[in-house]
Amino acid sequence: MIEVSNLTKRYAGRTAVDDISFTVARGEIVGLLGPNGAGKSTTMRVLSGFMPATSGTVRVAGFDVFHDADETRRRIGYMPENNPLYPEMRVREYLKFRARLKGLGWKKSRQRVTTVMEQCGLGDVGRRVIGQLSKGYKQRVGLADALVHDPELIILDEPTIGLDPQQIRSVRTLIKSLAGKHTVLISTHILPEVEMMCGRVLIMFDGRVLASDTPENLQRRMAGGSQIIAEIAAPEAALRAAWDHLPEVEHFDLVATDGEFFRCALTPRDGADLRATIFALAQQNRWALRELTRSRHSLEDIYMQVTRPTTEAVE
Repeated sequence: MIEVSNLTKRYAGRTAVDDISFTVARGEIVGLLGPNGAGKSTTMRVLSGFMPATSGTVRVAGFDVFHDADETRRRIGYMPENNPLYPEMRVREYLKFRARLKGLGWKKSRQRVTTVMEQCGLGDVGRRVIGQLSKGYKQRVGLADALVHDPELIILDEPTIGLDPQQIRSVRTLIKSLAGKHTVLISTHILPEVEMMCGRVLIMFDGRVLASDTPENLQRRMAGGSQIIAEIAAPEAALRAAWDHLPEVEHFDLVATDGEFFRCALTPRDGADLRATIFALAQQNRWALRELTRSRHSLEDIYMQVTRPTTEAVE
């Protein structure tokens, strides 16, 4: 659905996007992750045809966004960070107006407005003036606007910014429901958003794409830094001797907890999963075992690991 090759965008001597390349398959929900100033919004504006690139090529559904602008825009629904709604218009009136602007006929626009209002949970506010709606409902109107012409690609720039937790959950559920039928590209600097909604992550920093993979594959790439946590009731000396003589354990820490239990944090060599070995060892020695888990890196850990060399180089 999206093919970006060697895309660069410069503003007055400053490089906002620096020679990036990536692809997005049809039906995917992909998160464009990075801090403010990473180049996410610029990338999305170029993708949507809102601004030209300095160099490089961008294709949407096989069409070049620069040379086939009309064709690509028909296939894109774009919701910018600051939703440019008309506050004096009523919800249904506004969506009909937007549908006609996007080339839908009178009958088709009525059908699509009814469909997207139901899809976005706007049925109860169809006659309300947009300016009187809550932030959450305004975001839903923006999403309905992006969906009204039934585009193949939906681009959402910070879709949950400024929302309360209940509104975030509602918008998140709506976005996840779009997978398969639509391709969705979401820009955000909020890490949990990507973990909960996206099947793949593009990590941007300082105008460049530093990583592109599924959260699961990024986890596996960082497995060497994971730990096994075990809470065992056993003599401290026996536990230390066991971990010292276990070749798969690179490093361990012991902390006494309640009663006879010790909390053991074991760092395995080469990311090995030691849980079966630890369980067998506890059985063999008749040690009480009340916790045995493998720690999982959060997306925040992965992001910090991926961007650390760049940030240190900049400093």
